[in-house]
Amino acid sequence: MKQLLQHKYAWVIFTALFISLVYLSNLVSVRADLTAEKRFSLSTSTHQILDGLDSTVSVTVFLTGDLPSDYRKLNQATQDLLSEFKSIAGGNILQVRFEKAGENLTSDTAKAILYDSLSRLGVVFEQSASVSSNSDKTTQQLIIPSALLQYKNQKPVAIDLRSSKKVFKQYDMLTVAEPEEDKEATRNAAEALLEYKFANAIHKLTRKQVPTIAYLVGNGEPVDLKINDLGESLRNEYRLAVFDLKQGYPDPNLIDAMLVVKPTQQFSEEDKLKLDQYVMNGGKILWFIDKLYAELDSLKRNQAEYTAYDRGLDLDDLLFKWGVRINGDLLQDLNCSKMPIVIGQNADGSPRMQRVPWPYYPFLTARTNNPISQNLDRVLPLFPSSIDTVKAPGINKTILLATDSNSRRLSSPAMVSVNSVKDENDLRTFNKSYIPVAVLLEGRFQSLFKNRVSTVLSDSIQKATGKPYLNQAAQPGKQIVVADADIVTNEVSQTAGPLPMGELQMENYRFANREFLANSVDYLVSGNQLFETRNKDFVLRLLDKKKLSEEKTFWQVINIGLPLVLVLILGLLIQWRRKTKYAA
Repeated sequence: MKQLLQHKYAWVIFTALFISLVYLSNLVSVRADLTAEKRFSLSTSTHQILDGLDSTVSVTVFLTGDLPSDYRKLNQATQDLLSEFKSIAGGNILQVRFEKAGENLTSDTAKAILYDSLSRLGVVFEQSASVSSNSDKTTQQLIIPSALLQYKNQKPVAIDLRSSKKVFKQYDMLTVAEPEEDKEATRNAAEALLEYKFANAIHKLTRKQVPTIAYLVGNGEPVDLKINDLGESLRNEYRLAVFDLKQGYPDPNLIDAMLVVKPTQQFSEEDKLKLDQYVMNGGKILWFIDKLYAELDSLKRNQAEYTAYDRGLDLDDLLFKWGVRINGDLLQDLNCSKMPIVIGQNADGSPRMQRVPWPYYPFLTARTNNPISQNLDRVLPLFPSSIDTVKAPGINKTILLATDSNSRRLSSPAMVSVNSVKDENDLRTFNKSYIPVAVLLEGRFQSLFKNRVSTVLSDSIQKATGKPYLNQAAQPGKQIVVADADIVTNEVSQTAGPLPMGELQMENYRFANREFLANSVDYLVSGNQLFETRNKDFVLRLLDKKKLSEEKTFWQVINIGLPLVLVLILGLLIQWRRKTKYAA
C-alpha cells in the first residue's frame, strides 16, 4: 500500500477508482426504509403494476408553484412517491411533470375553457385564502390539488391528491357549531393514500377489460335527478347499464356488479330468485336499502312530526340467509349534521332561521381497519337504520360504517319529530355506541331457495339463463349491505340543480359519500390486491408547540453557536499540535 501511494501514477489510479465507484453506484440503487410504518415502501401489487407497463404513462401534477405550507408538504410527498415509481417503471415508461394549468395563458376566457375541460375530466380546484404578513389583507389563491394520467389513447384519469378524510381538533359536539380542522393531520391522511391513488389510476388506465356496473330498476328505484351524482361518480371508470329485473335474469358474465338503490316496491319471489341465482353464479350486489319510509319532505308537510313506517320490501329472508338483518328502526346520534329550522320572525317579517343538531342525520365512520372505509372522512346518511349480523355458514362479515359513541335506536313505529331531543333526560338515552349501518359480506353464499325449487322451475331457470339452478355459489363472492339509501342519492336545488351526494343544501361541506361508493364498487369488481395500500396509516409526529416556543432561543443558540465553537476548538487544537510538533 505504501509503495502504491508513493507511485508516480498513484493519483491517476485513485481517480480511476473513484470514477468507477461513482459509475457503479449509479447502476445499483440501494434504498432502505427505516420508518416504523414503512412510509416509503411500495406494496407488491404496486410493483407488479409498474413492472407490467408496456407503454408510456404520462403524469401531470398541477399541485405546484407558490403553495400554502400544508400543500407544500403534500407536493413534496407526491414528488417522492413518483420518483419511487420512476425508479421501478423506468423514466421512459413513466414520464412526470409538474406544471400549473393555464399558467402561460393570458386570456381569462382561454383559462376558463381550460379549467372547464379539466373539471369535466375530474380535476378539482380549490380557492385558498391567505393573509399577507405585511398587512391585514386577505388574498385568494387558486390551487389545483390534482394530477392527470394519460396512457395511449385511453381517456385520461384524474386524481384528487387531497384526502376525503378531514381531521378535526377536539370539540364539544353540542356547543361547537363549526369544529376547527387540523390541517396537518388532514394532509397527513392524504399522503397515506397517494400510493393507492396513483397505482389504482395506472391500473384502470392499463386494464384490458372495463367492468360493467348495472343500476337495477323494476321495484320503484329512483330514476330522476336524485341519482345524477351516482352516475357522474362512476361513468369515468366503468361501463354503466340499467337492468330491469322484471325483464329477465341478470347475467354475471355481462354484469360484474349491480346497484340496488332505494327500492320502494315489494320484491316478489321471482325477483328474489333472479337476484339469488345472479349471486350464486358469481355476481356481486351493492345494496342501499331504506327499510322504513322516513323523508324530510314528510316532516315539512306535517310541520312538527310524523311516524316512519315499514316499506314492506320483503327482502328480509334473502338478506338474512346471507348474513345480515336490516332492523325496522331509526338511528340517532349526537354527533350529527345540523338542520336549519324556523325559530321566529325577523323585524321585516321574514323567517328567522337557526341551524340545530339533527340526530336523524348521524355521522358514520369506520370502526374497523378495513380497506373500503380506511382513511375516509365522515359519511352522511339520512334517516339510517341499524344492521345486525346473523349466522350464515361460510360468510365473513366486516363492519364498514357505524355511528359514533352517543347513539340510540328508535324502534318502529318510529316518530320523526323536530323536538326529538327535548331535555337532559332525552340526552341520557343516547347511551349506545358504534351501531353498524354498513356491512361487507364475503364467502360462498347459500341459495335462499335451496330444496324449494321444483323440476319445472329448475328447467325454466336453465332455459332462461343457459345455466342450471345452483344451491350454493360456485365460488366465493362479495356483497355490501347498507341500511340507508340516501348515502348515494343527491339533493336537487331549485337554483343550482343536482348537488353532489353527501352535500346538503345550505351546508358548505361535502361528506365522503361519493368516496365510499367508489371504494365499495372498486372493492367488489377489482381483481387486484391494491386495496391493501389503503390501509397505510402514517403516524403524524408533531413537535410540542408550547415547549418549542419556550425553548426556541436555546435551540437556536445550540444549532448556530455550537458548530462555531467546535470549529474554533478544532482550530486551536491543530495550532497547538503544530507548535508542539515543530517546537524542537
